[in-house]
Amino acid sequence: MVPVNVPNVLTVLRILLVPVLVVALLDETPNGDLLAAIVFAIASLTDAVDGYLARSRKWVTNFGKLMDPVADKLLVIGALVALVSLDRLAAWVAMVIIAREFAVTALRLSATAQGVVVPANTFGKAKTVLQVAMVFALIVVGDSPAWLDALVYVTVVVTIYSGVNIFFNFRAMLSARPRSAREASRR
Repeated sequence: MVPVNVPNVLTVLRILLVPVLVVALLDETPNGDLLAAIVFAIASLTDAVDGYLARSRKWVTNFGKLMDPVADKLLVIGALVALVSLDRLAAWVAMVIIAREFAVTALRLSATAQGVVVPANTFGKAKTVLQVAMVFALIVVGDSPAWLDALVYVTVVVTIYSGVNIFFNFRAMLSARPRSAREASRR
């Protein structure tokens, strides 16, 4: 059974807000962009709040460890796909970001199977902040002024760099493990 606490409820709420965000963006209703911006802002804030509460109150659960990153990825990927379909974002940008998210998720699953935890780092946190800012700006601004184009490119560069950084850190962590631990993880 899923432990019911505030961080887990916020994570589930974030997942439930993804279809609302996508419909608000894609449905041609009055004020759809405003609704999408509000939903995206609320969903993004729940990510920060649930993480803070889980750590500070020691409410960390296995459900939260698994579903919080899933909720984050669903939110960003849903927004990116909708923005591509609205021609507000180039498809290659969305594909780079989505590919990085899947690659890092696969790496973390592989690491977990080997008994290694790959923690979030500064670049990953910067990547998240930039992605949220970029998506929010693309929803609110709509057209593409030079500063928004620059934000998109900086977000892509930081996203790629953070992914490469995680892979190299994982490799270093595996190399630093004692030989007996590496052999035990192969069994």
